[in-house]
Amino acid sequence: MYAVVRRYDGVTDPAEAGRRVDEGFVPLLRQVPGFVAYYWVDAGHGVMVSTSVFEDQAGAEESIKRAADFVRDNLASLLPNPPQVTAGQVVAAG
Repeated sequence: MYAVVRRYDGVTDPAEAGRRVDEGFVPLLRQVPGFVAYYWVDAGHGVMVSTSVFEDQAGAEESIKRAADFVRDNLASLLPNPPQVTAGQVVAAG
């Protein structure tokens, strides 16, 4: 399995960002082959973190592309700063 974690700082409206992600991005992500799970977390103080899990690296890489496109087209005003993106193989899970 592969995971992608994105950290967004300076989020201007976490509730609206969450609504847009839930209604618009999650359905797109579920279409990616190998999709396992997705979480969008409000960490407080203008920080939001997403975690995507896929069966393979190809799915994880596709999610990075789709996330960048979705943020550019739908969330740019709410997520003014580029995310910190970390991706890699899952080596332990529970």
